[in-house]
Amino acid sequence: MNIGFIGLGRMGFPMAQNLLNAGHTLTVYNRTPAKAEQLLKSGARLANSPLETIIPGGVVITMVSDDQVLDEIISDEFCRKLGKDGVHISMSTLSLDIARKLSTRQLQYGNYYVAAPVFGPPAAAINKKLWICVSGSGQAKSRIQLVLEQMGQGIYDFGEEPTAATLVKLTGNFMIQSSLEAMSEGLTLAEKHGLDQKQVLTMLTDTIFACPPYINYGKKIAEKRFDEVTFSLQLAAKDNRLVREAAAEQNIPMPLAQLVSEHFASVLKQQQGELDMTAIAMESLQKAGLGAKEKEK
Repeated sequence: MNIGFIGLGRMGFPMAQNLLNAGHTLTVYNRTPAKAEQLLKSGARLANSPLETIIPGGVVITMVSDDQVLDEIISDEFCRKLGKDGVHISMSTLSLDIARKLSTRQLQYGNYYVAAPVFGPPAAAINKKLWICVSGSGQAKSRIQLVLEQMGQGIYDFGEEPTAATLVKLTGNFMIQSSLEAMSEGLTLAEKHGLDQKQVLTMLTDTIFACPPYINYGKKIAEKRFDEVTFSLQLAAKDNRLVREAAAEQNIPMPLAQLVSEHFASVLKQQQGELDMTAIAMESLQKAGLGAKEKEK
């Protein structure tokens, strides 16, 4: 299949590479063209603009940072060129508002918006181990099923409402962020009482918390490897805002989301250089008088 792919960041690049490895023909676009070099060596073609990734009636995947970027890309001109029966697979973490807006815009031109956000870190993207939640037109989803399977280990269909998969992604991200706060506070408690965070975490993740967020993010918290960025603190704060906006639509109080937001903001004010979202633990450490010591070697 001929596929356009827009956005070659920590997640987008390995996802695009896996599609090339599966035999698809890719036309790729990234604001920083140098990031596409390895893909070009694997046979991809570099587009000079998002519009150049489009084959009328074809498939375009986007994996970008936020609503504003995607709204600018999926313009009326873009939708017009994508044309009848074209499919846009949106794999970013976005607001419910932009999912509604772009779905409506695309339908005006006879093409489809399919939300397909993913769960998993860059390592999962590299190894085709992403979990993908999807919603949108049944006809469009059938057409792209194999493409999604070639990037992930499981696909969960949440129907035709374009916001459904986006809401699942926001729900999951809120639960992950809540686990970061719980680990930050819990492991700080253990360290303040003289225990080794890594030893405590090993016991807990071997037993009652044997799941990816606690194992993967917990290890970074316990070892204080906050400068090894898997998912940036800044993007995590953006996702937290989207969660709170979705809650506000239905007048749902989310005090834990608000607390996490405040802790993200506090660490962002202090940061020097890019930090991983696990740097939220710096807030608990500092308040306990421990400080964020250098990462373990």
